[in-house]
Amino acid sequence: MLNYNQRSRFRHHDFESNRPMNTTLLKFGYPETLLREFEHWCILMRPSQATLGALILASKHEATSLGTLPAEAHAELFTCTSKLEKALRKFRAFDKINYLALMMVDPHVHFHVLPRYETLQEFDGTKFPDFGWPAMPDLKSAPKLSEISREKLYAALLDAFTEVV
Repeated sequence: MLNYNQRSRFRHHDFESNRPMNTTLLKFGYPETLLREFEHWCILMRPSQATLGALILASKHEATSLGTLPAEAHAELFTCTSKLEKALRKFRAFDKINYLALMMVDPHVHFHVLPRYETLQEFDGTKFPDFGWPAMPDLKSAPKLSEISREKLYAALLDAFTEVV
């Protein structure tokens, strides 16, 4: 993946501040998987790509339920989802998009964002079938990516996010 210095030229980061990040953000690879950071939210590349371009939209707050987030975080969610969907469309046209807010294992408010595809997708020689289409996605059926393919995918997603202002 791109290192901090390579990524920092694209957007402002506050992960060098003394503000601790919640454990859910850290579990999903923050800051290494960070694509876009907002005041209340972070968009991360999901380490396990259940569908091609799968993301995590995670709150920076310690809240463990959606209803306990501050009003400002709810208002900012509109901006986050709008930019996220535009960036994903720049990366790859999807047929549907799913936002799953499960919080059964990872306690802090976050969404698994899954672009859904009716047809088989391929990236850097890896096939990404959308298991479960057109019903619930299968989060456990992700292809194995080499480190090089993971870095290429991160770079491609980051390029799409940097194009969306």
